[in-house]
Amino acid sequence: MTLKVIGTGFGRTGTDSMRAALNILGVGPTHHMFELEEGMPLRQPWLDLAKGSQPDWDFLFSGYHACVDWPSAYYWRSLIKVYPEAKVLLTMRSAESWWNSFEATILKYIQSGDDPNGLAKLLVAEQVFDGRPDNRNHAIATYNRNIEEVIATVDPERLLIHSLGDGWEPLCNWLGLSVPEVSYPSGNTTQDIVGRFAEKGVDLS
Repeated sequence: MTLKVIGTGFGRTGTDSMRAALNILGVGPTHHMFELEEGMPLRQPWLDLAKGSQPDWDFLFSGYHACVDWPSAYYWRSLIKVYPEAKVLLTMRSAESWWNSFEATILKYIQSGDDPNGLAKLLVAEQVFDGRPDNRNHAIATYNRNIEEVIATVDPERLLIHSLGDGWEPLCNWLGLSVPEVSYPSGNTTQDIVGRFAEKGVDLS
C-alpha cells in the first residue's frame, strides 16, 4: 500500500470527519490518532518515532491509503517527498475557533496527565508546540505558521484547502469522485471527546 492522500492540518480541524469522509469515498483506510490508542499494533512504532527513531514510512502506514490528524500531520514535510504522487490535504478553521476546541479537548487531556508517555504529550505538546501547548498566543502562532508553510510549500495543483463546513463537493471534485448520497460526516465534537474520556475515567471538565 502507498499513501494517496496526506493530511497536513492540525487536530481539531475536522480531521475525524475527514477520516470518515475519505473512508466513505473508498480512498482509505485512513490513518488518524484514533488508530494509535492503547493496545493498537502501530502505537509503539509511532511512539518510537516521536522519541527519535528513524522512520520506516511504509511500515508505519501499513494498511492505510490516507492519513489525517496528528501524528502524521507533524511529518508532512517528509511525507510529501516520500510519496510524491499523493495528493495533499489541508484541513483548517479560524485560528480562534481552533484554539477554543484544542484548549477544551487535547490540551486538557495533556494536562490531565493520564498518558504522560503518549503521543499527545511526546509529540503534540513537546514537539508541535515546543513544550508550550498551554500558551494561547504561541499555539495560535504555531497553528497559523503551519497553514502558511503548507500553502507556500505544496504545489497548488496538488493541494486542497478544506475549511470546516466545506462538505463533499470540493473534496470530491479534487479527488475526481462522485458526491455520495449521504450527508458529509460530522463527529468528534468537543462534547463527544469529553464524554469519551469520561467513560475512561478521565475528567476533561
